[in-house]
Amino acid sequence: MNTALFMMEYKQLGNSTLRISRIGFGGMSLVKGHKANEMLLRKAFDHGINYFDTADLYHHGENEEELGRALKTIRKEVHLATKVGNVWKKDRGEWEWNASKKYILKAADLSLKRLQTDYIDLYQLHGGTLDDPFDETLEAFELLKQQGKIRYYGISSIRPNVIRRWLDHSKLTSNMMQYSLLDRRPEEECLDWLKQRSVGVVVRGGLAKGLLVNKPSRAYLNYSPEEVKRLQEMVNEVSKERSMAQTALLFTLAHGGVTSAVVGIRTEEQLIDAVGTFDSKPLTFEEYEMLKWIIKPNKYEQHRLL
Repeated sequence: MNTALFMMEYKQLGNSTLRISRIGFGGMSLVKGHKANEMLLRKAFDHGINYFDTADLYHHGENEEELGRALKTIRKEVHLATKVGNVWKKDRGEWEWNASKKYILKAADLSLKRLQTDYIDLYQLHGGTLDDPFDETLEAFELLKQQGKIRYYGISSIRPNVIRRWLDHSKLTSNMMQYSLLDRRPEEECLDWLKQRSVGVVVRGGLAKGLLVNKPSRAYLNYSPEEVKRLQEMVNEVSKERSMAQTALLFTLAHGGVTSAVVGIRTEEQLIDAVGTFDSKPLTFEEYEMLKWIIKPNKYEQHRLL
């Protein structure tokens, strides 16, 4: 049984029975080295993380293998999430999109094998467009659920028009989307839609590729380097009793529609910083408001509802 060394909060993921840690482990950041990765993943579990996210795309499937190997003996105590839809081309230099039923069913079996498990807690479509064969894509997920190969399904999309279609025509459990102090687009509509439909939101990119931690200012999305720097300075100013990363994560987790923030972790130092989020000083209302209005929130320019 997990006896966490840090205080961790847990929250039910959407309409599922899964209670997941509000800080999740993003497997994509793992570097090669089986022993080191296994130690890091097990330490994450020891520190309270029970939600581990990967995808068949990451490292050509090797990322799933890393998680499967490390978590095999504690499989029933963790929740594994992986994704499908992006297919590596033969030269492995680029990938292409495939949301067909035939491909999803085949890919699910391969992911199960790499993860060394007979079920996936959350199986996610790794993107999605309005040109997808929606009915057969949905059919594939529902069939996998009936077969017991997956417990729940979700999508990983930032596109409002795609998200709305899945909300209106499926029994979606979750959506994984980019959301941070430097990407406030989900606040415009998507977070509220998902919350109203009892669909969980798993945040990625909460640290904005390190810009909200320790990287030099540069342009990001529609923000200029000067605007990014102004926000960085504010994050630093309110982070006297916590790290900048913890401040950034607390901001994303403060929205009522957000279930968990997945953090890309590759070192023990990063792990300790992330899992220490709920041991740090809580974000005050005043701090939240200062962070919220230091630069103008951005909005979606593409993929809006027609």
